[in-house]
Amino acid sequence: MSEKPIRRQSRQRAVVLEELQAVSSHPTARELYDRVRKRLPKISLGTVYRNLEQLCGSGEVCRLPADGAEARFDADTQPHDHVRCVRCGRLADLPGTPTTLTLETLDETAGFEIIGYRLEYLGLCAACRKPDNPVP
Repeated sequence: MSEKPIRRQSRQRAVVLEELQAVSSHPTARELYDRVRKRLPKISLGTVYRNLEQLCGSGEVCRLPADGAEARFDADTQPHDHVRCVRCGRLADLPGTPTTLTLETLDETAGFEIIGYRLEYLGLCAACRKPDNPVP
């Protein structure tokens, strides 16, 4: 039986993870790239993408897909929900779990083995609700 090769933690991957953990804004890969470049000026956007893929694959970060928008990333891997501004795309964490459904109930009623879920609320953030910033 062969063991899974140990992937060494590169300096670049460590900095990508540190910068993601330093913010709660759920940045896109490009936004994270802009932060990482302040510490690693020679890093490429492709390297940031590759490291994010590896971090997602290892479960150290979560990719937050968005319909028609660029994916955002979250260093908080504990189950939690989000709210997204439909105008500017800002994403914020929501405390607690507002649903009364349980994974066990879904498993029993729908016959699925539930391996996770994603619940995202949509709304307008405070900046986009200002009178001088009308919604399209």
